[in-house]
Amino acid sequence: QVQLVESGGGLVQIGGSLRLTCKLHGRAFTSYTMSWFRQAPGKEREFVAAIGFNANSKYYSDSVKGRFAISRDDAENAMFLQMNSLSPGDTAVYICAAGLRVRPSEYYHTQAREYDNWGQGTQVTVSS
Repeated sequence: QVQLVESGGGLVQIGGSLRLTCKLHGRAFTSYTMSWFRQAPGKEREFVAAIGFNANSKYYSDSVKGRFAISRDDAENAMFLQMNSLSPGDTAVYICAAGLRVRPSEYYHTQAREYDNWGQGTQVTVSS
């Protein structure tokens, strides 16, 4: 019913920045809660950041708080993740997720099971 397409990943040096984009196709964007998850080799998928459908609620994992910023542009059906001060620990496949029925509160925004739609992911590699 909907498609999520990520872009903006790539190779970046330690301390550098990247800006990821997730675009939603097939439905109106405004009603979706959006989020980013990531998965690195040998690790479980982890929550990174989420933004409510009205853009007023933003949540971050402790590991990225203060370095990453999530935003959205409803006119472009797009969500963004600005990543600064990148370190090797940020190396992972970053995956976009969207949900129409994500329950309120910060806890539910961080739970993968709350989201109905997932993208294919974009690789972010941080090196010296």
